[in-house]
Amino acid sequence: MEDVNPVLEMIGVTKEFPGVLALDDVTFQVRPGTVHALMGENGAGKSTLMKCLFGIYRMDAGKIILKGNECRFNSAADAMAAGVSMIHQELSNVPERSVAENLWLGREPLNALRLIDHKKMFGDTKALLQSLKYEFDPGARMSSLSISQQQGCEIARAVSYNASIVVMDEPTSSLTENEVLHLFDIIRNLRSQGVAIIYISHKMEEIFKIADMVTVMRDGKVIATHPVAEIDSNKLISLMVGRDITHRFPPVESVIGDVCLQVKNLTAVNPRSFRDISFELRRGEILGFGGLVGAQRTELVESIFGIRAVASGEVLVKGLPLKKLTPLNAINSGIGLVTEDRRSTGIFPLLDITVNTSIPSLENYKTKIGFLDHKRLAEVAKNQNDQLRTKTPSMSTLIQNLSGGNQQKVILSRWLMTVPDILIMDEPTRGIDVGAKYEIYTIMAELVKQGKAIIMVSSEMPELIGMSHRVLVLCEGRLTGVLTKEEATQEAIMRYATKFIKEFV
Repeated sequence: MEDVNPVLEMIGVTKEFPGVLALDDVTFQVRPGTVHALMGENGAGKSTLMKCLFGIYRMDAGKIILKGNECRFNSAADAMAAGVSMIHQELSNVPERSVAENLWLGREPLNALRLIDHKKMFGDTKALLQSLKYEFDPGARMSSLSISQQQGCEIARAVSYNASIVVMDEPTSSLTENEVLHLFDIIRNLRSQGVAIIYISHKMEEIFKIADMVTVMRDGKVIATHPVAEIDSNKLISLMVGRDITHRFPPVESVIGDVCLQVKNLTAVNPRSFRDISFELRRGEILGFGGLVGAQRTELVESIFGIRAVASGEVLVKGLPLKKLTPLNAINSGIGLVTEDRRSTGIFPLLDITVNTSIPSLENYKTKIGFLDHKRLAEVAKNQNDQLRTKTPSMSTLIQNLSGGNQQKVILSRWLMTVPDILIMDEPTRGIDVGAKYEIYTIMAELVKQGKAIIMVSSEMPELIGMSHRVLVLCEGRLTGVLTKEEATQEAIMRYATKFIKEFV
């Protein structure tokens, strides 16, 4: 008789980060020999829940029952030893080591002298790759493989543990269509052997092809669990985005003016990135960019700013084409960019607020003999931060000592010192509290009221709908929808973002 008892139960799992309740009393169970999809918007808590299972995060409350026994993993090694493996969304290979060395890293087979048995390691790797129908060389350096082949190594490594549970976090993000079909064959084979697969994906077409059950999470909670055969895409979308928009947004009372930015047929150098993107931005407008993980929104706006190379297309500012897309040309043309990750690409953590604010404007504050006018520079930087109500003990405070919301205000002050006409804001309120969010929204509303134009990339549906005059939606590097404020519902955005667009075309 088939075992119907869960192979895994996670009961009452709670995880809190500073200022964020990431998981709120989550209960989740998986049965052996099934593919259980885990879905939800960005930030719903899916990956956090799996990282608690895998020992990467320590739960604040709750328990894990694996094969009927309660356990708690303090590390990924503990989880793997217990029969849980995980394919991470981010590749974690050692690039200058071979495929075989990567697969058996930390658990290399040893000979009688307690030395690494390279012959056995390479033989086992060859047999494993052949069983999975992968054709690359076990001795090849990882750095010589394509991204999809490296992803194949991640899959092979997970399978090599003979795990009873395999977690796959966005496993197809780097795969071609044929490689996805190959992965599905591997998953079906594992399922037939009684292995439970937890499959995290934003791609609904994959869920309906491969999953047996689906659990939807929203705002750190489990909303519902259904057999895939008993649910359709409309119901799934409704569960994913079903909350009411209760956030408060300031009124955006601007006059929409002339076109100030045109993007024509812009295509990235990387063939897996965005392709043939065209749109216009007008003065006084907040143009929202929606989409899910892998939609290539960040890649697009960074290319407009000149950080990433493009293969073809053009960008025009006030009707004049930018002959070369570079950050300097973008700044000189009146464009500013608030990057997605302020910690890694926004702030200079060990420098003070004055320096962080003034970095792109230094050329404008030189004396006649070419020295910086430090006094004037400091005065303007302070005035700009005062206007945005940046809370800091002094302008000489290191920016790393400020809250996330105040760091974001410093970055905004930085670009406002350049007197831009166009401001690109990539995830402008990520990781900041509700009060600071409202202040950022108020600043945005005031800027467009002054005739500035804003491109806002956001993964938060309420933010997109509450602040945008129009919403452009990308899916896997393609522009799939353009919605007016009246048309921009959560359901409509999600349909375009997941390629379920037949009703809207």
